[in-house]
Amino acid sequence: MTKSRKRPLELWHLISIAITLLYLLFLIVPMFNILKESVYENGRFTLKYFIQFFSEPYYFNTILNSFKISIATTLFSLLVGVPLAYLYNLYRIHGRSVVQVLIILSSMSAPFVGAYAWILLLGRYGLITKFFAELGIALPSIYGFRGVVLVLTTRLYPLVFMYVSGALRNVDNSLLEASQNLGVSGVKRFFKVVVPLCTPSILAAALMVFMRAMADFGTPLLIGEGYRTFPVEIYKQYVGETSQNYNFAAAISVIAIVITAIVFLVQKVASEKFSFKMNALHSIERKKAKPVTSFFIHAYTYIVVAISMLPQVYLVYCSFRNTNAFGNFTKGLSLNSYKNAWKYVRTALPNTLIIGLSTMVIVVLMSILIAYMVVRRKNTMNNVLDTMSMIPYIIPGSVIGIALVLTFSKGWLVLTGTMAIMIIAMVIRRIPYTIRSSVAVLQQIPITTEEASISLGASKLKTFFKVTTPMMASGIVSGAILSWVSIITELSASIMLYSARTQTLTLSIYVLVSRGTDGAACAVSTILLLFTVISLALFMRVSKNKDIVM
Repeated sequence: MTKSRKRPLELWHLISIAITLLYLLFLIVPMFNILKESVYENGRFTLKYFIQFFSEPYYFNTILNSFKISIATTLFSLLVGVPLAYLYNLYRIHGRSVVQVLIILSSMSAPFVGAYAWILLLGRYGLITKFFAELGIALPSIYGFRGVVLVLTTRLYPLVFMYVSGALRNVDNSLLEASQNLGVSGVKRFFKVVVPLCTPSILAAALMVFMRAMADFGTPLLIGEGYRTFPVEIYKQYVGETSQNYNFAAAISVIAIVITAIVFLVQKVASEKFSFKMNALHSIERKKAKPVTSFFIHAYTYIVVAISMLPQVYLVYCSFRNTNAFGNFTKGLSLNSYKNAWKYVRTALPNTLIIGLSTMVIVVLMSILIAYMVVRRKNTMNNVLDTMSMIPYIIPGSVIGIALVLTFSKGWLVLTGTMAIMIIAMVIRRIPYTIRSSVAVLQQIPITTEEASISLGASKLKTFFKVTTPMMASGIVSGAILSWVSIITELSASIMLYSARTQTLTLSIYVLVSRGTDGAACAVSTILLLFTVISLALFMRVSKNKDIVM
């Protein structure tokens, strides 16, 4: 009787081990270090920073404030995005392609850039504020809770729109026809039929909006004023002007991770409870609404889009306004802002391209490999790898930034102040979304195609590169372009990691805004917006799909 021989290590095993080790080095170890920093001081175990956080109302209120903003933003985003997706997908709307592009475009700018634009419009000396002041009408202040919710809602409702639009594409038209035959139409059909059918997507969209609002750093920092949230408090404790308290910043970071993890798990349980699959044999047919109904549909759609795009349009206009020596606006139009911005752009633009493209290449390559191992080569290690890859999904960017600084500011691998640490942070933050989209694409490709290639003599690796990857190409490229957009507008993690040599366009805008150099800030924002528009155009061309959904 011969002993069974152990299976030799294949190349895929080595790839799995290598990627797992990378995650351990750049994610798990930094997370452990931030936990260690929160409970150890001068080599002694202590819980005083957690006690301080929960015992002092000022600090504990930052969590409550973050919850209030996140809940309000989620509710308003659902109230705006769900009806908008319903109207867009069920009725004929004039200029629908342009409307969709503008909706998506409004979600792709950095949140704090939107906050800055709203300050220019509704701030103490804003355009709209002055206009109404001359009429004797005092507008409510945009600073604080209301302003943060306004900015985040106008940026995040497009996520709800895309998720619900994706769900509506899978609703069979016969269901809507049957409901209409039974006398359920209009608003009643929306609540009785459409909302229940789209519940899983609505829950997924709500989670996405909640997480992004909870983790957002730039908007409350810029427009919140005295209304502090915990991402801002983490930043203040870590880079305080008078003193820094790394231990306290780490403790707040640990609390943030626990809270977001709980929210994620609650949403996951709710999604599983309401989950079901739909396949539309006959997609929804858009119909022409009656004149009165059509008027309200168009009015609602155009007003929502106009409000969400107004800040960006005004930023572009302001970039051409004349400025004085201090960068403040004066009468007339000129290119002074772009001239003043050039000293920032000439360094920030190459940095943005290098960091963004490097991150995108790594994200795409790792996402393809991880997705293949998760779907086609299921085992314990690959399941663990899949779980580790999703951890950054629930961690605020500022926490990841601090964790990387704590880990790589000393020892055998010093990366602080380099482009490498910024690329690592971007990869960690953006890879979960690309992995999930790659997994979804791969699950739709029949495994028999790969088996046929192997049976004809091709190796597994050759089959992967020559057969599997090309079939995933459209989804991969589309995901890469959308990842690129989120990378170039990143702030929360990069603000903890950048140096004068690694400043990007987004960070340049932040620096200019903090200095009060309005003209140059608007000019750099316009350049960043141009990059976003080009990226969106490439996405639509590559995907060959007029409808952008999730």
